[in-house]
Amino acid sequence: MTKESDTLRIVKEDILRRLGEEKTEKIALGSIKSEINASDSFVSKAVKKLERESLIEQHNGLVSLTKKGEGSAKEVVKKHLVIENYFKEMRNGRDAHKVAHILEHYVSKEVIDNLKKISTLKREGAPLTEVEIGKGGIITDIISSDYRVFERMVSVGIFPGKKITLANKIPNGVVVRVKNKKFALYKSIAKRIRVTKQ
Repeated sequence: MTKESDTLRIVKEDILRRLGEEKTEKIALGSIKSEINASDSFVSKAVKKLERESLIEQHNGLVSLTKKGEGSAKEVVKKHLVIENYFKEMRNGRDAHKVAHILEHYVSKEVIDNLKKISTLKREGAPLTEVEIGKGGIITDIISSDYRVFERMVSVGIFPGKKITLANKIPNGVVVRVKNKKFALYKSIAKRIRVTKQ
């Protein structure tokens, strides 16, 4: 998937979530553009694509969901809420919302199911650096107040709900395996990754 098509998918999901969270049936297009972190032309492109997919309708500058779009928006909102609720006990409400906004575009149904399963264990996660080589678990959290670090980790596939294995320890860091990919991480970052020990 190219960077542009990935960004377009994210903007489309943001529009659906925004419309799905709204209590009124129609929202001004200008309001949507001001709330989404993308250029106006990119938001317009996403709106046109959603219209072609019969998920939204536009009339006199107002945007609304179609019946088909209501189902899609409901799924996006539900995914966001599962993630946000998971993080609310560990972070304040604003931070939980911000983390959910980052993760909602990257997580699969399997990850959402894992988050539901580990929601009672999230405080019990141990630092990844304490895991034995060849062992791992499900990531319960990435402790970082720097959302750029958090977003970078998410973009390479390291995020809460994902299974991770400690493959090796190296000077100043570790090598981890997530699915079929291996990553070298500084020890200072690996300490921030909390996992359920298996």
